[in-house]
Amino acid sequence: MGLFDKIKNAFVKDKQKEQEVKPEIDDVSDIDESADVEETVDSAEEVIHEEAPEVTETLEETMEEVTEPELEAEVSVVEVEEAIEEPVVEEPIAEAEPIVEAPKDTQEKYNKGLAKTRKTFKQRMNELFANFRSVDEDFFEEVEETLIGADVGFETSMRIADELRQEVKLRNAKKPAAVQNAIIEKLVDLYEEEGLNEVNELNVQKDGLSVFLFVGVNGVGKTTSIGKLAHQYRLEGKKVLLAAADTFRAGAIDQLVVWGERAGVEVVRGKAGGDPAAVVFDAMQRAKEENADVLLVDTAGRLQNKVNLMNELDKIKRIIQRVDPQAPHEVLLVLDATTGQNAMTQAKQFKETTDVTGLVLTKLDGTAKGGIVLAIRNELHLPVKLVGLGERIDDLETFNPNDFVMGLFKDLLQEE
Repeated sequence: MGLFDKIKNAFVKDKQKEQEVKPEIDDVSDIDESADVEETVDSAEEVIHEEAPEVTETLEETMEEVTEPELEAEVSVVEVEEAIEEPVVEEPIAEAEPIVEAPKDTQEKYNKGLAKTRKTFKQRMNELFANFRSVDEDFFEEVEETLIGADVGFETSMRIADELRQEVKLRNAKKPAAVQNAIIEKLVDLYEEEGLNEVNELNVQKDGLSVFLFVGVNGVGKTTSIGKLAHQYRLEGKKVLLAAADTFRAGAIDQLVVWGERAGVEVVRGKAGGDPAAVVFDAMQRAKEENADVLLVDTAGRLQNKVNLMNELDKIKRIIQRVDPQAPHEVLLVLDATTGQNAMTQAKQFKETTDVTGLVLTKLDGTAKGGIVLAIRNELHLPVKLVGLGERIDDLETFNPNDFVMGLFKDLLQEE
């Protein structure tokens, strides 16, 4: 089953659930129980009024027999019992909820994180079909502009529009819903096709040290991503070290130290303005001595002078390979999803400068430009390895192509 078929099945199931719920509500509304309810209330009030005098007399007699110390003792017992009973009732519920919801957590994070992108894409589709008259050449040009505006990339938009011309003819699609579904199907199919044999998991070594090199311009969330990933690995029981190799900014070193404290891992650092390669050498030596499982290296992100940046990264790689010839096991380029096409430009520049093995896409929850993932996969052929779906320390997720495309497109399908 293809990826689009899975999305369509999920869409159909949601619609079926909605239809199943509606009749139940109608049935309940049709039942007139007002008379029965009024009779029950009236009879209950009569019983209370009739028995009230006897209850009052019994209570007064009982109260006279009970002494003050005994009364205080009974009240204390009641208070203690209530205090004991409250946590016993609530505790199992609090423990059971995460267990039940755990399988849905990742998909729900994608759904929530892509809400802005999904909303914007839907608005663009509505605007496109608001002027829908006929499927002619002008319409396909509008499709191209709509997709480009949704940050799916120029090349991707052109290709989708070309394939859509043929698909609409084959299907004889005339209604807006059918054409919109055809657009989404083409996007999903192209996304799936370009992702064949793509490896989205991080290259973690089963035995020995895993070394990940993080690159990217300043302000994209590089240090934050390192801290969040370190936190995850520490929770998995791994020994993690961080290397503050962005020595050109004292603030970068301090920021990594703060994240190291949050994640509960140690940071190897040098003086501001020092040699980044020296810091990395110290970190590699220490990682080997302490039998660390993971070393995450933060680097400077200057693109103003590509030659200097390339030389610096090459030097860092040579230092790493003196200790471990197979390292670094990942060179991760961190991109800010909110910058849209600027992120594409950065990716192209870094790809020319160094051997990028994967991407970390941050701030995906704070942007309407999530379509950039489609452009990156289709035009740069670089796998997305991690995505930031929130601000919490546990909101960095391993990229799941199925969850991503489900969160992006499922709610955009239309009933034909």
